[in-house]
Amino acid sequence: MVTARGSNTPSNDRRVRRTRSALAHALIALVEERDLSRISVSDVAEGAGVSRSAFYDHYRDVHELAEDACTAMIDNLMESLPGPGLDSPDLAQEATESLTAFFGSLAGHAGLYRALLGPQGSARVLGHIRRRIAEVIHQRLAHTDLSGWPERVPHDVTAAFTAGALIGVAVDWLEGGCARTPAEMAEVTWPLLHAQYRINEIDDS
Repeated sequence: MVTARGSNTPSNDRRVRRTRSALAHALIALVEERDLSRISVSDVAEGAGVSRSAFYDHYRDVHELAEDACTAMIDNLMESLPGPGLDSPDLAQEATESLTAFFGSLAGHAGLYRALLGPQGSARVLGHIRRRIAEVIHQRLAHTDLSGWPERVPHDVTAAFTAGALIGVAVDWLEGGCARTPAEMAEVTWPLLHAQYRINEIDDS
């Protein structure tokens, strides 16, 4: 991401955050009306109430702004999720709620995510989402009593595998027009994700 020009004083930091937030909100509103490829810098600047030069103080183009907006939304979502271990007695409920929030976030900005996660999308955004999901799963594994966990299956590999599977389902769902609700997606996805842990436990017994 292009860094803003100017000093690093607190007042400037607030202006930077305020301008970037305005640009992101303007873009998100515009994506609800038209494809990302049809949105210009002038469109976003006008929607945010800033000049084109102010836009270029922060971003090279609309695509970079879109990437920044998506990664920020995913970061906020991941930070808001509860953090149970995988042996939590309420795991199914907590995981389903987290998955519903995940799919709900995607559905709330489906046009933007579809543009950045589709065939002509952004490797940066796709990789960022996959890494953040893997981090969350790895943290859950680290706080879980997995005395029977097979040593041949490292936690980082399990986390990466699960993140990749979830992203694949999410992209397919977005490209299909989000035919199922976020709650329905959570309900059908959780048993698939959880099955790998049960299988690992059975294989090691």
